[in-house]
Amino acid sequence: MGVEATVETFPGLVASGNVLVDFWGPRCMPCLALMPAVEKLEEEYEGGLTLVKVNAAENRQIARDLKVIAMPTFVLFRDGAEVERLSGNPSAADIRAAVSRLVEGGEDGSAG
Repeated sequence: MGVEATVETFPGLVASGNVLVDFWGPRCMPCLALMPAVEKLEEEYEGGLTLVKVNAAENRQIARDLKVIAMPTFVLFRDGAEVERLSGNPSAADIRAAVSRLVEGGEDGSAG
């Protein structure tokens, strides 16, 4: 199901481990359509991936700090550092591939 982040909790949620941050909005139909597939990834990588959801409409400061300008946007973190970002309406397969690189890719798992 993931963890809903707030401005106060976000830094701690991405500080350690492999984290997929889902920036979404309640009126963003592509965001809502992808959510079940994204939540399934957390289940598949149980213990190896944390899903953090950021409702951008309610947490504009987080979106500003990370320069998220479009939704859906997915930001992948390893131990507090951003390693990859997907935006511009990525597919579920794109997100799955990025998570695979994050979890299984070692230290240089970033694809860009």
